[in-house]
Amino acid sequence: MTEGRPDEAASASLWERDAEIAAITQAIDELRVDRASPGGVLVFSGEAGIGKTALLAETRRIAEERGCTAWYARGGETVASVPYHVVRQLLQPALIGLMPEEVREYLGDWYDIAGPALGLAEPSGGPADPQAVCDGLVAALNRLARRTWPLVLLIDDAHWADQETLHWLSAITDRLTEMCVLVVVARRPSDATGEGTRHLTRVAAASRPVPTLKLLTPEATAGLTRATVGRHADDPFCREVWAVTGGNAYNTVELLAKVQDSDLQPTEGSAAELRALNRTARGLGLVARLESLGVDATRFAYAAAILHTGISVEIVARLASLSQETAAECAELLTDARILAEPSPVDRRAGAGDLEFVHPLIATAVYKSIPPGIRTAFHGVAATVVSESGRGPAAASRHLVEVHADGDPELVEQLRAAAREHLAVGAPDAARRCLERALKEPPPQEIRVRVLYELGCATLLTSPATTVEYLRSALAEPGLDSTERVDAVFRLSQVLLHNDQLEEAVRTVDAEAARLEPGPARMRLQAAHYMWAVIHADVEFSPTRSQELSALATDCTGRDNSERALLILRGFDAVVRGENAEEVVQFCDRALVNGRLAPGLGWTDREWGIELPLMLAVAYAYADRLDRAESLYTEALRTYESAGWTGGHLALAHAYVGHGHRLRGRLKEAEKSLRTSLAFAERVGRRLPMHWTATCNLVDTLLARGHVEEAWAVAEEHGFAPPYPSTVVLPDPRSIRGRLLLAVGRTKDGINELEAAEKAAAARGHHNTIIAPWGGDLARALATEDPRRAAELALSVRRRAERLGTDTAIGEALRVEAHLATGRQAAALYAKAVTYLEASPSAYEHAAARVDHGIAIRSTAELKRGMDLADACGADGLVERAREALDRLA
Repeated sequence: MTEGRPDEAASASLWERDAEIAAITQAIDELRVDRASPGGVLVFSGEAGIGKTALLAETRRIAEERGCTAWYARGGETVASVPYHVVRQLLQPALIGLMPEEVREYLGDWYDIAGPALGLAEPSGGPADPQAVCDGLVAALNRLARRTWPLVLLIDDAHWADQETLHWLSAITDRLTEMCVLVVVARRPSDATGEGTRHLTRVAAASRPVPTLKLLTPEATAGLTRATVGRHADDPFCREVWAVTGGNAYNTVELLAKVQDSDLQPTEGSAAELRALNRTARGLGLVARLESLGVDATRFAYAAAILHTGISVEIVARLASLSQETAAECAELLTDARILAEPSPVDRRAGAGDLEFVHPLIATAVYKSIPPGIRTAFHGVAATVVSESGRGPAAASRHLVEVHADGDPELVEQLRAAAREHLAVGAPDAARRCLERALKEPPPQEIRVRVLYELGCATLLTSPATTVEYLRSALAEPGLDSTERVDAVFRLSQVLLHNDQLEEAVRTVDAEAARLEPGPARMRLQAAHYMWAVIHADVEFSPTRSQELSALATDCTGRDNSERALLILRGFDAVVRGENAEEVVQFCDRALVNGRLAPGLGWTDREWGIELPLMLAVAYAYADRLDRAESLYTEALRTYESAGWTGGHLALAHAYVGHGHRLRGRLKEAEKSLRTSLAFAERVGRRLPMHWTATCNLVDTLLARGHVEEAWAVAEEHGFAPPYPSTVVLPDPRSIRGRLLLAVGRTKDGINELEAAEKAAAARGHHNTIIAPWGGDLARALATEDPRRAAELALSVRRRAERLGTDTAIGEALRVEAHLATGRQAAALYAKAVTYLEASPSAYEHAAARVDHGIAIRSTAELKRGMDLADACGADGLVERAREALDRLA
């Protein structure tokens, strides 16, 4: 049993905590070994009052005793809706003492992203990407940890932490092996809700093994009782203390404090009075005890519970309509009654104020005891006080959402302003709550439709079904101007597409386009129609649709973004269908302005999204204009990294940079970029288009490198197998899966997969032999089993390649034909393939053709040229093949 210090009530919760303290001490000692020590997580779970807070206090004491820095933060039931509330408590104090220029220098590239979330900088503009803000806060902690090693973070009542902090906390658990930080979390498992439960479950899964917190035994309760009220406490009295409190450490401490206050003798004769005394510590008993202190003290406690944080006599006096003198007297009364207390100096947190509730259970009980009408009125006054303090609408919003709905236009505008502030710091859920409350006011009709529209925009990234509902409601009511209406329709179609409702997305834009006169707005919706159809893999080939798109694009000069969008779509549609590459490039070039993406079509512009610039880059890439494609891919990566967009956008940027490297034949660089992409995509979610893109390209790259076993391992780990996504992934995943199956020796399965790829490509009209390379691989696989079918396939691949007209496609088609030929015919075809591929941007395919040609003509010189090219590409398997051929010739 851990013997507590008898004169310190806090030690009560440390009785019988030897195993927990040993685990904490070991974790801290391991953290202190050196600056390269990996961090870790300890999660202590248990019911209210079981001693979690005291355990965190002991953790802090042990950490500081051993030379560590310890930062403390606490969640709160009434402030769980305040974005970044807990992470600000942790990190803000370490930075707030610095000069603004020092903070900017310290946070570096993350200043504009993490600074606003930490309350250290003004938001820079429009909505921030929540994942980017989360990553910025992770980076901020990483830098702080390097400066303040060794660092221990203590998070109490994590079940009441805000969602944004829990997202961050979940994210840092993946990075602690890189940071010398120990995170110690206390929580109640049953009190977390929504996404918070998922995040905390993930954090708990990363925790080191720790004992389960248990209630005090009768023996520990007896020891604590005698240490508190005197060694003369008899056994019947001690047993009754345990029976009354159930071994709950907090209840035991409170009961024993009341025993001391009431001068109750700790003997069997007084034991019967313990139950009545205990009832005054919680629930209705606590409320009755509070009310016994008088009306003013009760109002003071009510106001303190409304504030929850930042409790000061001055602010509470304003909120409770008390004079400063009366408020000071009330604070003293409540402190003596163990309802409020001064914050511990070592646990003082950002915005903690001069007072805090002795325990969260008391804060909750007081808040819930406030009569509803009075509580609402208090929140209204609190909103005014916070606003007048200059902290802005977002800070006041948790009070504003509690005010009675009364048709107040000013309140609606305050809530809309608060929503904008929340979006600017990457807190869309908080913005949604403000706007939903604004709808209940209700706003005037001309404002209501805009609130609905803003709600749809706020929930676009977090709740597709909700977004659909709000945008449809906005479109069903009058009030949106023409620009807003077209934007709402476009956004609605986007979310319907991502919700696998393609037909509905197309119907939505078509219906609105039919209402509009010819012009840029109508053309934007027409472009959306074709954009969703073009990128959706499940749509069967429709010659009519391509003809319609071609007719629309023919007269487009690129005078505005609607025309530029149609030109990009026409170029993308043409390249995947294997039309002439020169025409593809002409469409793409007309979509640029002075050789660059037009304003409004950039990588971070929200009007059109990421799809169009990606389509443009892909069209250039598969038209053998890799210089232009790589320029766009690199620009995307640089733009997203500078803007701090670290979610799906950065995953796609790295994937397509890797895609460019793969097409160039820079296989090592491709693998590095694609692994980075896959790491980002994993954080966003599996089975999404970005995850498929990264996985497909990585498997293809590893196969090109000759790392077959590794390619198979990646495919198995990341689910690279049917069912395939509904969105187009490049290159065609069925073709790459078939290639993989052939490489691992599952020939029959590989042939079946390639034949399925053939059918899918025919249904979609995708005839580009580089995008969908099933034909060449299937021809090679059938060369012995069905030479006639193989020859037909090779001829078809050649014809389609010549229609496309790129050196890469024609060279690869010639390699397929050469593989099926023999003798001089094979040698001649390989020679022609070398000629085409030498002129193409594809170094790996050029190297492969050189090796094939060298083997065919038994040329040592040609084999060495091919082997040198393969080595420069990082194609280890091809290098080995060339070396074996050279050995045979020696």
